[in-house]
Amino acid sequence: MTLTESRDLRGGRPSWNEDAWDIPRADPLADGRSDVAVIGSGVMGSILAERFSAEGHSVVVLDRRPSGMGSTAASTAESMWAMDVPMSTLAADIGEAEAARRWTRVYHAVRGLADRIDALGIDCARLDRPTVYLAGGQLDADGLRREAAFHERHGLPSAFLDGDAVARRFGIRPRAAIVSDGGFEVDPVQLAHGMLDIARARGARVHYPCDVIAMDEHEQGVTLSLAEGNRLEARQVVLASGYERATLFLPSQFKLLSTFVMATSPGTAPLWRENAMIWEASDPYLYIRVDAEGRVIAGGEDESVIDAQRRDALIGTKAGTIAAKLAALLGSDPLPVDSAWSATFGSSPDGLPAIGRAAHMHRVWLAAGFGGNGIAFAALAADLLSEGFAGRIDPDAACFDPYRFSAKTGF
Repeated sequence: MTLTESRDLRGGRPSWNEDAWDIPRADPLADGRSDVAVIGSGVMGSILAERFSAEGHSVVVLDRRPSGMGSTAASTAESMWAMDVPMSTLAADIGEAEAARRWTRVYHAVRGLADRIDALGIDCARLDRPTVYLAGGQLDADGLRREAAFHERHGLPSAFLDGDAVARRFGIRPRAAIVSDGGFEVDPVQLAHGMLDIARARGARVHYPCDVIAMDEHEQGVTLSLAEGNRLEARQVVLASGYERATLFLPSQFKLLSTFVMATSPGTAPLWRENAMIWEASDPYLYIRVDAEGRVIAGGEDESVIDAQRRDALIGTKAGTIAAKLAALLGSDPLPVDSAWSATFGSSPDGLPAIGRAAHMHRVWLAAGFGGNGIAFAALAADLLSEGFAGRIDPDAACFDPYRFSAKTGF
């Protein structure tokens, strides 16, 4: 029995050289009480550990695998503030002011993370990139024009371009789009490791492999029971286990999917201008970017299949479909696939994460980056939980509360 699901989170062969990663060593499992126990050491848990340690908390990070070796290692690492559910769609459900409130908060979290990475000097190949959101089945050109107007009214750096303008600027086939600034790309594993290195320099401890199988809350904090028989004490606990859900706490509206990715060999790029991150207003959508070594990385073709064997059996077919879509977008011959992989990820009805206090346990918090923008949502979680730990109520906390759908019949 474990507190969180145990899953094979990725399959195939990603384009990264995993042998080149300097995996952080595991610290001994020390006795004593910590201020915060973070369960999960992917990009979410690592960003949280850095923030909590910077604020003077003693931190222990627990994981069943080395840092970044779960879903983080399969990420295409596009850190964007635009969500999978368009602002105009969200506004139709909850009103424009509330939709804008959520979107602008995520935008500021993304920009805050970019500034923090730079200030800390983390070497993770961070590069600012424009994002190009192309017309598709979810939003056509007119829909994108309305969507861009929403962004502009609320101070988000976006502009609508017609198809000819997109073709001239980016060198792809004509297609209307929203072009936005403020996003960036990173090496996600290097980001996680860099954040943990800084946290550990402040005294944080990272222990793996271990499974947390139970939690017992009491007046002084929470007792964590490990499968190995050890027990740890923490004043607060954060469940940052990614797509290995803590199903006792995470509501059923937060679901799992599988996505598929292909990459070309290094040096293939540039094939379009500005090395923009490109994605489509479709479901499923195609998303493409270029990495620091000139690979073209393209993904999409999401499926509801989450069984690892069934998921990975689709990698070859999905990679071929993605390559064909990429060629159509660029108006080129199909690009050779150098590597291809699959990954489990999470979604939510409003495209937003589950961040906040867990039900029935005052000292346990959820930080689940469901919705497709895991790096952005990790930055947001650090902001929100920092306020919660200080005993302050963040004015936007309810927007991302894990139980916000409980009074609704649908999105």
